[in-house]
Amino acid sequence: MSLRRSYTLLAPVYDLAVDRATRQIRRNSLAQLPRQAGRILLAGIGTGLDLPHLPQRHRYVGLDLTGAMLRRALPRTRNLDFQAVQGDVHRLPFADASFDGVVAHLILAVVPQPARCLAEIGRVLKPGGEALILDKFLQRGQAALLRRLLNPLARRIATRLDVVFEDLLDEVTGLERVDDRPALAGGWFRQIRLRRY
Repeated sequence: MSLRRSYTLLAPVYDLAVDRATRQIRRNSLAQLPRQAGRILLAGIGTGLDLPHLPQRHRYVGLDLTGAMLRRALPRTRNLDFQAVQGDVHRLPFADASFDGVVAHLILAVVPQPARCLAEIGRVLKPGGEALILDKFLQRGQAALLRRLLNPLARRIATRLDVVFEDLLDEVTGLERVDDRPALAGGWFRQIRLRRY
């Protein structure tokens, strides 16, 4: 099943499955957004679960692959300066160095080409800009046999269970890790902050 079709079907139930479990870790990650007003990309915005936790000082662009997810996100924009864009995180429709920050929550373990997605995030960040990553990642060398066994099925429905963040970062130039901490499920979910140099 294609990613677009899968997430169009999941849109009506996505919040039930994800919201409560990830609400606090989203808040923790978003607390690291820049203090100075700027332009922020929400890459893979989904149903907009990040939107209620965003400060109003920034201008936001929320991008998602599916119209079904974007339609669910729009009512959550409140009084935010917000623009919705339907597009692919593998080929972001924005100029180089056009954002002060990028939020990529629960997207790198979903997309078919996570290294390409991360490279695109780096491309659209201004020098000194930061990306806030929140997702589930395996550690290098971690056996995680059950996750690896479930991965072929899970990746067809909703998400990958076998992504090693360090492998992605090794494939991308221009980004350095500033912070990396466990966020949920014994460190399977990690909160990572990257800076464009």
